[in-house]
Amino acid sequence: MNSPTNVSRTFYLAIASALLLFSLLMSMPTNAQLSSTFYDNTCPNALNTIRTSIRQAVSRERRMAASLIRLHFHDCFVQGCDASILLSEAATSTSEWTEAPNADSTRGYEVIDAAKAKVEKICPEVVSCADILAVVKLGRKDSTTASRDLANSDLPFFRSNVNQLIANFARKGLSARDMVALSGAHTIGQAQCFTFSDRINSNGSDIDASFASTHTRGCRNANLAPLDLVTPNSFDNNYFKNLIQKKGLLESDQTLFSGGPTDNIVSQYSRNPSTLI
Repeated sequence: MNSPTNVSRTFYLAIASALLLFSLLMSMPTNAQLSSTFYDNTCPNALNTIRTSIRQAVSRERRMAASLIRLHFHDCFVQGCDASILLSEAATSTSEWTEAPNADSTRGYEVIDAAKAKVEKICPEVVSCADILAVVKLGRKDSTTASRDLANSDLPFFRSNVNQLIANFARKGLSARDMVALSGAHTIGQAQCFTFSDRINSNGSDIDASFASTHTRGCRNANLAPLDLVTPNSFDNNYFKNLIQKKGLLESDQTLFSGGPTDNIVSQYSRNPSTLI
C-alpha cells in the first residue's frame, strides 16, 4: 500500500502531467518550436531564476500555488498559452482581467511580474512572460492582444454541469478524462463564498449536510473557503474522494460524480491517482 507521502507525490506528478498535456495542446500553433532546452544557450539560468522566484512567493503564501495554476489555466484556455491574461487595459484596448471568469478572481499577476523582472536582469528581452507562466516546453511568444469575448465564452463556469464541461473541453481538443484530471487541481486552493453559497444553502441531496453546515458557518466569518477541507494545502487525491462523499464545494466539482458519464473516472482516481498519468 502506498504511504500518504507516495500518494501525494504520485498525484502531484499526475496533475503535472495533465497540465503539461494541456499546455502543449493549447499551444499547437507553435508546438513545433517548443523545447525544454529552448533557453539553454540564450539564458541558461532562466529556469533556476524562475523557480527560485516562484518558490519564494509560495513560501510567503501557500495559497499562491493554487492561484498560479489557475492563472496558467485561464491563460491557456482562451487564446492558447500566450500570456494574454497578463495584458492590462493600459497595454491593449481589451483585457481579460475584468471579464466575469477573471474579475476579482484570478491572482498572482505580481508573482509573474517579479519573476520576469529577475530574469530580465540576467538576460534582457529573451524570456517571454508566456514561458514564465507555463514553464513546460519553452519557446512561446507573448501575445499583444487579449480577448474578452473568448474569456467569457470559453472558460469553464463554476455552475457548469458535467455535460457542459465535457463539451467545453472538447472544443479545445481535450477528453472527458483530461477534464476530470485537470479538475483535480482543485485539491489545493480556495473559493470565494459567492461561488458556492447557493449550493451549500440548498439542502440538496447532492451535498453532505455536515459539509454544507461547516461552510455556512465559515462564510459568516470569511469570504474564502478551502476547496478541500481535509488536506487543503497538499497535492493528493482527496479531491476525488470528497466528490464520492458529496463534498465537492463547487457545482462544477460535484457534477463530476453525480450519476453521469465521469463517475467511473472519478472513482478510478479516488482509488489510484497514478491512473492520471
